[in-house]
Amino acid sequence: MSDHRPQRRARLLDSVARQRAESILVSFLPNVRYLCGFTGSNGLLLITPKTAILFTDPRYEIQAAQECDCEVKIVKGSPWPAAATEARRRHVPRLALEADKVSFDQWSAFASQLGKKVSLVPVRELVEALRAVKSQDEIAAIRRSVQVCSKAFTQTVRKIRPGMAEFEVAAELDHRMRMLGAEAPAFETIVASGPRTALPHARPGAGTLRPNQLLLVDMGASVAGYSSDMTRVLHIGHPGTRARALYHAVLEAQLAAISAVRPGATCGDVDNAARRSLRKAKLDRYFTHSTGHGLGLEIHEAPRVAARTETRLQPGMVITIEPGVYLEEFGGVRIEDTVLVTETGVEVLTPTTKEFLVIPS
Repeated sequence: MSDHRPQRRARLLDSVARQRAESILVSFLPNVRYLCGFTGSNGLLLITPKTAILFTDPRYEIQAAQECDCEVKIVKGSPWPAAATEARRRHVPRLALEADKVSFDQWSAFASQLGKKVSLVPVRELVEALRAVKSQDEIAAIRRSVQVCSKAFTQTVRKIRPGMAEFEVAAELDHRMRMLGAEAPAFETIVASGPRTALPHARPGAGTLRPNQLLLVDMGASVAGYSSDMTRVLHIGHPGTRARALYHAVLEAQLAAISAVRPGATCGDVDNAARRSLRKAKLDRYFTHSTGHGLGLEIHEAPRVAARTETRLQPGMVITIEPGVYLEEFGGVRIEDTVLVTETGVEVLTPTTKEFLVIPS
């Protein structure tokens, strides 16, 4: 992916120029990684029309030299004063800073370090807008992540039995993802059973899987820094009429939303397709979150697939489609795939079956 980094930085400077600045200091670490390859936990990236410089500390001297395609400066202590000194030395008149990624105190301190000859220009989500459309290398990494996630789920399902604790299932999923090549789960794996499936972000607990209950698994893998995201719902024992009807309604909504994904469609259009389907089943008021989100270096990134969102989908965007219905005291169903916006429509990257799987009781 290093071949893309100079182009990314050039495109970013074009966006910065439209904000009436000449250079930018990037502090948000996923953005730093996207622009220069650095994966450490402490770094600032100064980009000017003539150069790109990463400032980091001695812990990362070897790592930064291996990862980055730009100049690296190792500094002791905070990198902010060193970045300010470099901006002054290069006579940067107007320096953009990610205003939504720094605190008021950090902004004030840095402005003081810059002095009166350098003006700070607040910018927001300039790098995130570039990241929303993935390169072929990024898409390939997400494909690998999706495959790892799917295989780990399939392997784990074979081991699930009544009496297992939710946290045991989550641990098995995480272990399988690691063994299949993930560097980490993309987020804290969600495993919930019974009425707890009505909690969209339930954390795995010590409760055990019991017959005649729903089981929800929401998981993702991080491979080469890129995330996948998938949710599937199973049933312990033979599902009753209500559980089957609920599952079918959510599946229909998910398929309707996927069918709405195409270049030029707005994110609001996709969200509305899911809600319109659930409205026919009189379940739309139990759908309490957005239909999906972009993913890549972060598990949640642009674009947001939500009601009244006017962002238009473009080829190369990778998003989730994940409608859900949550009924207190009974349980919830959410079905989620990672999908790619193509030149002609959509490709579902998640290969895992959406059959309503049954765990023998």
